[in-house]
Amino acid sequence: MDSVSKLAVALKYDPTLKDAPFVVAKGKEWIAERIINIAEKFGVPVVSSPEIIHDLYELGVMEEIPQQLYTAVAEILIFLSEI
Repeated sequence: MDSVSKLAVALKYDPTLKDAPFVVAKGKEWIAERIINIAEKFGVPVVSSPEIIHDLYELGVMEEIPQQLYTAVAEILIFLSEI
């Protein structure tokens, strides 16, 4: 995968559905732009995290994040709760 490709991954956390946050949408290039635009339109926070985007992008839709990403995603969620 080209390292300069624009990627987007949308996560959701609903403990009634899954034990960990999971992927609800993902895309690259124009699909990534569309995901970001829809999120912004509906007031969903958008966070840039180049450190983990490639790992998240490898997951399938409805797939839970792996345990090795728990800390990174938790830090993002904490950041979002403080803004």
